[in-house]
Amino acid sequence: MEAKINMFFDSVGNFFTGGDQIPWCDRDVILGCEREVAEAANGDSDELKSESLMRLSWALVHSRQAEDIQRGIAMLEASLHNTGTPLQKREKLYLLAVGFYRSGEYSRSRQLLERCLEIAPDWRQALSLKKTVEDRIAKDGVIGIGIAATAVGLIAGGIAAALARKK
Repeated sequence: MEAKINMFFDSVGNFFTGGDQIPWCDRDVILGCEREVAEAANGDSDELKSESLMRLSWALVHSRQAEDIQRGIAMLEASLHNTGTPLQKREKLYLLAVGFYRSGEYSRSRQLLERCLEIAPDWRQALSLKKTVEDRIAKDGVIGIGIAATAVGLIAGGIAAALARKK
């Protein structure tokens, strides 16, 4: 019984906090990735540069700072047209979807995930994020309906009170 009560409170907490399973990235990891990109820029290997930029993009879109997330999105969008293989495109689309999810642009995130799943329909990571995004969209819809219903109730109550005073 106690386990069921704990599950109930966890689900209520997740409803209000938007509990997802996407990892966060700390600032020191981002700084390490930035150093790696700077070192790779001095090297000869384009593959090394590309890999270090992907790691930095990953770190940025998983950051808790909105400006880092926007920077990661911009980097990924700029590099998307230079993608060689379908696997690289899938990875970039997924990271873009994470970035847009973190920045609250859920419909854009869902569109990118659908493009990602066209490349790899059974990719569990993308399927899991898509479910999280769709749950968030549904939750925001429920909250919006609740706010609208409350506003209508308050307006109706105000009108009823005003009419009662006149009598």
